[in-house]
Amino acid sequence: MTAPAPLPTESAPIIVYGTPWCPDCRRSKQFLGEHRIPYTYIDIEEDAAAMAEVERINNGMRSVPTIVFPDGRVLVEPGNEELARTLGLVSTAKQTFYELIIIGGGPAGLTTSIYAAREGISTLIIERGVAGGQVGNTQFIENYPGFDEGISGAEFAQRLTNQARRFGVELLQATGVQGLRRIGQYLCVTTSSGAEYSAQAVLIATGSRYRRLMVPGERELIGSAIHFCAVCDAAFYRDKDVLVIGGGNSGFQESLFIKQFARHVTIVEFLPEVKASRLLQEAVAKQPGMDVVTNHAVQSFTAQRGKLLGVDVIDRATGEAKTWTPDGVFIFIGLDPNSDWLPPEIERDKYGFVQTDLNLETAMPGVFAAGDVRSGSTKQAAAAAGEGATAALMIREYLRSQ
Repeated sequence: MTAPAPLPTESAPIIVYGTPWCPDCRRSKQFLGEHRIPYTYIDIEEDAAAMAEVERINNGMRSVPTIVFPDGRVLVEPGNEELARTLGLVSTAKQTFYELIIIGGGPAGLTTSIYAAREGISTLIIERGVAGGQVGNTQFIENYPGFDEGISGAEFAQRLTNQARRFGVELLQATGVQGLRRIGQYLCVTTSSGAEYSAQAVLIATGSRYRRLMVPGERELIGSAIHFCAVCDAAFYRDKDVLVIGGGNSGFQESLFIKQFARHVTIVEFLPEVKASRLLQEAVAKQPGMDVVTNHAVQSFTAQRGKLLGVDVIDRATGEAKTWTPDGVFIFIGLDPNSDWLPPEIERDKYGFVQTDLNLETAMPGVFAAGDVRSGSTKQAAAAAGEGATAALMIREYLRSQ
């Protein structure tokens, strides 16, 4: 007899039924992860009860993803906009004109909004993901001034967001931006849904994204067996073996978090020596079930129907080819700027980071940049907040001159 299908719970109120080979399943899981929304994922090919439940919901069809909410609502193969509406995420602004539009709701953008709103500047933030940005996916922040005992990334992001809203900042979430242009004295921002908003000044604070290896098999496995967010996905590897690619601070810090769930974690570094801080290296060395392998290069991933079969690596010292068989992979090898959508008038360096003058203004008058997306930034949360405060003051002076 088939066991009953699982029900939503308080800790994981959403159930995502899917398969490893389904790209829409991976996209939906990524969307929920980016918004830090807990969910239970069930592979219907491995669970007969789940398969039967999906067929019941879809009148005999095995349509995935099928997403079940605790109030009984069901979404079948939803797009991100439909998911956002169901989750109650605001994606339409109250007005069409603001004195300042901030693109990106991380520490830089939120700090700018707080300073600007306190000055009485009408401010709109448009954030592709969830307010707080990438820092919200960080397990723990220990080096931000004022938090002597540290603070979780999620709590830090929520506090910044609450503070901005307290000063009247309007915030759109799950809303991407695909265009920026000047029309006369105004700057026009176009969202991915086609909505247009205009402003006198714009701040680009879109941050950066995790860099990919760009090797064969990687793209197919992203979201099913390859991940970039430990907080989002580590719990799926309880009592399993995980490979972490990247021997810097992020790789070591996130590996320590993953080890709370995984049976064994191996960190692999391309260079002969890791770059993580001595403190993090010591913490990993003390943790049973953790190994560090240096001077090895990942060549490719072998996959079948969205499932990881093997990781092909080369020992750079000996040339020996090896195949590892972890259950999942997390990649932490640096950052690329979220600047691909910008118009050519906004100059970028050879890596794609936005170039500004000393006032943080770009080559397009009235458009400023701050935080991780800016060329020369230090890619630290405290520095991003500092740049956000500076940008607010520079924008205030710019608006006074208009």
